[in-house]
Amino acid sequence: MTDHAVVIVGGGPTGLMLAGELALAGMDVAIVERRPSQDLAGARAGGLHARTIEVLDQRGIAGRFLAEGQVAQVAGFSGTRLDISDFPTRHPYGLGLWQNHIERILAGWVEELAVTFYRGREVTALAQDGAGVDIQLARGGQLRAEYVVGCDGGRSLVRKAAGIDFPGWDPTTSALIAEVEMTGQPEFGVHQNAFGIHSFGRREYEIRDGQVVYADSGPVGVMVTEEHVGTGSEPTLLDLSDALIAVCGTDYGAHSPIWISRFTDMTRQAAIYRSARVLLAGDAAHVHAPDGGQGLNTGVQDAVNLGWKLGQVVNGTSPERLLDSYHAERHPVAARVLRNTMAQSALRRPDPRIKAAGEVVAELLGMEEPRKRFAAMQSGLDIRYDLGEGHPLLGRRMPDVDLVTTGGTEPVYSLLHEGHPVLLNLGTPGTFDSVPRVERVRLVEARYDGSWELPVLGEVTAPVAVLIRPDGHVAWVGDGTDSGLREALAKWFGSPDGVGQGGSSNPEG
Repeated sequence: MTDHAVVIVGGGPTGLMLAGELALAGMDVAIVERRPSQDLAGARAGGLHARTIEVLDQRGIAGRFLAEGQVAQVAGFSGTRLDISDFPTRHPYGLGLWQNHIERILAGWVEELAVTFYRGREVTALAQDGAGVDIQLARGGQLRAEYVVGCDGGRSLVRKAAGIDFPGWDPTTSALIAEVEMTGQPEFGVHQNAFGIHSFGRREYEIRDGQVVYADSGPVGVMVTEEHVGTGSEPTLLDLSDALIAVCGTDYGAHSPIWISRFTDMTRQAAIYRSARVLLAGDAAHVHAPDGGQGLNTGVQDAVNLGWKLGQVVNGTSPERLLDSYHAERHPVAARVLRNTMAQSALRRPDPRIKAAGEVVAELLGMEEPRKRFAAMQSGLDIRYDLGEGHPLLGRRMPDVDLVTTGGTEPVYSLLHEGHPVLLNLGTPGTFDSVPRVERVRLVEARYDGSWELPVLGEVTAPVAVLIRPDGHVAWVGDGTDSGLREALAKWFGSPDGVGQGGSSNPEG
């Protein structure tokens, strides 16, 4: 039996991001992935929202993705594009980039870190006790870990083995997505008729003047709404052909599929994100319709919220109850995603009354205030964790302002590249020199004379000091004194004397 501190089941975007976060925290972490390599058949999902690009920037790797993707305004709600080019962020845009490329780039970063991969292996069973989790693999073999995180998708074996309920709503509609060769030539773009929405395109494309221009040749990407909700079985070329004929009157000579899959508007969320030593992230914790391209982004942000917390618990600097904050913070975020995707799914139904409702929604989103609010929601830039009352920055993402330090000008996010918390003093130098803190918390003395602006809220009062968590969210805001700082440091990063590092009072999370 091989032991690891943390075993992640599933090597998709969420699992890869979490592995990177745990490796930065110094953990012995392993990924178990059923695929023999990182190769992904077809392109699958595509796109990163602004907050996810910021998260990658916090680790110094956003440029790898930007170099390969297409910068565009990708935020939208029910077919209405929402421009964020005027938002106060270094990345006021999204990125068109297929999931296979996202995974490849993430995997390249993770391979630079100390992460063990078990590829071509599948988890068949879990059993946890008070000290760890035993993980049974197909074809024999066993691993043991202090903690296991299920990043293994909507049908998560980890979730089922942990006995975590997955309440929600069954699908009311389904669609096939595929890449196939075609002898005919469909009209590229998104279309809607009495059956619903369907679209055609190619994996290779450019964005010119805000318009998508597809390559002249290559397999055709298809999305077609099915006449009836599809079964749980794997779809075939015949299923795709039948669906195309029903919707378009022809299958355009579809043949030689590269991949075919089905998605639905099934909407479910794990009742708890943690059961003792088993945790969930990404699609294992929440599934929903793909409207707005929020699933992959939510999963990556789950990983960044969880990674540093789990690292601190495993290395003993924080009590186990710190993990309770993972559910407390991320469950409401995904619940909101479920709500807005359900609304969008309803608005694309082929019904005259629903169409009228959609037109009214589009009119509302054309107004400035609704546009800002919905665009901030869809891009992830408005997320606020409930850390209590106080300055508007508290619980929100730290803006990536350019600081003046002794070393020159530095963006805030460059201070987070190693995944360590930062105590940023923007006031009188030396104010916090005597405040006890664990070694991981880096004290930075800096100056920033510009304005402080947040999405939707606008300009806010300049802070004198901020305590920034490794996930980029603000845990404390100072007013020129250290009032509340010691408590915030101990709560989030542990006491430097190790006092109060007891176990969780609520092992079920």
